Amino acid sequence: MADPRGFLSVTERVTQPKRPVPVRIMDYKEVVARQDAATLKAQASRCMDCGVPFCHTGCPLGNLIPEFNDLTYRGQLDDAASRLLQTNNFPELTGKLCPAPCESSCVLGINQPAVTIKQVEAELANHLMDAGSFAPQPPARHTEHRVAVVGSGPAGLAAAQQLTRVGHTVAVYERDAKIGGLLRYGIPDFKLEKDVIDLRLEQMEAEGTIFRPGVEIGVDISWDELRRDYDAVIVSTGATVPRDLPVEGRELDGVHFAMEYLADSNRVVAGEQEELTIDAKGKHVIILGGGDTGADCLGTALRQEAASVTTLAIGKKPPMERGENHPWPMTPLVFEVQSAHEEGGERSYLASTVNFIGEQNKVIGVTVAETEFVAGKRLPKPGTEKVIKADLVLLALGFTAPEASGLDEQASIEFDNRGNVARDGYYMTNADGVFAAGDAGRGQSLIVWAIAEGRSCAAAVDRYLTGSSTLPAPVAPSDRAISII
Repeated sequence: MADPRGFLSVTERVTQPKRPVPVRIMDYKEVVARQDAATLKAQASRCMDCGVPFCHTGCPLGNLIPEFNDLTYRGQLDDAASRLLQTNNFPELTGKLCPAPCESSCVLGINQPAVTIKQVEAELANHLMDAGSFAPQPPARHTEHRVAVVGSGPAGLAAAQQLTRVGHTVAVYERDAKIGGLLRYGIPDFKLEKDVIDLRLEQMEAEGTIFRPGVEIGVDISWDELRRDYDAVIVSTGATVPRDLPVEGRELDGVHFAMEYLADSNRVVAGEQEELTIDAKGKHVIILGGGDTGADCLGTALRQEAASVTTLAIGKKPPMERGENHPWPMTPLVFEVQSAHEEGGERSYLASTVNFIGEQNKVIGVTVAETEFVAGKRLPKPGTEKVIKADLVLLALGFTAPEASGLDEQASIEFDNRGNVARDGYYMTNADGVFAAGDAGRGQSLIVWAIAEGRSCAAAVDRYLTGSSTLPAPVAPSDRAISII
């Protein structure tokens, strides 16, 4: 390391600056601002010359974290970015959206705040984008094989880029009007401005990847037709079936799934539609679910000038520090304050939803009770009910499984006991030549896992088509590394 004692001289963890709250809630531009070079160098210097860098195992992609931190400290940003691209197709996405499990595994985190790995990654991605585009890496040769990728989220895009770069003809199908999946329609611009996605898509098109938006497989084209036209098919449709809350009043107007609300807002911000279908302006908003999606709803509702926003979580408030049941280097369950939480709204824990109250078929309130734990189950505690005023209720309770979309009927694809697409140790389903990557096969997970699975699935597909592969395979469906030879 350039400064083996850096972690002793720089003990303070300094993250990326953010635009002031009164300013940023007036628009949908990204909250996070650029980090200055001096602070970035100082933070990179905190990376230790540790004997076993556990950050490697904390990151599903196996990013070369000590190496790019060292190069960043030395000011060699081109080389640092090159190291990052060796393992990560889209550092501009993980640098903004990943919860950084690598930092939970940081050796320095044993007795100091962890190294700001995610921040360094984000700044290296910004360095790559400063030129206005990503340099295309077209294949040196082309094969005769054709691959269809269904779904254009991070898993599908990673698989497509890897397979394109080894010479296969790859077409990515997306049912929405534009490529990007939930990256484009599910994540607000204040976390990810969409020109970041567009820059990457320009590179992929220059490399030879074909994009076919506005085409729903299983409806516009059957799965059987797709299998006849292509030598291999990758299902990367994500886990998009939202978890519902079947309580009294669920059918009332004003009760929506979170993703309906977020996609509607994103389409208006992008200019794809003129007016909001679900508008929080002047309304009392209740968000059920305290995760990332709930925080996205909170930030969006505040920007739409909601009268009030309350987030209800059924579980206990997480501890402020790592608990004994999550020892290092495990990813701890700790209280998290996202940028949206800094902007306003209230958060309530141990709040079980009893029912929704309506008037003239419109929601006007939510009955909640204190959560009690009975035989390991979270249930409403009788006698603790109260009513919270609500004009708009958003269900941000996570996702349960991928949509079947004809996979079962048209292609006879099997699903596992969790409702995910079943697959073997090399990402292949029970149908020959049909593979599954990302949340479609794994279940709801992190963007870094999606990219890792997309890369590994690409290696498995390449091996299926050609008999061997030089593509890296960072993870297996069983979460264990596999070797593609």
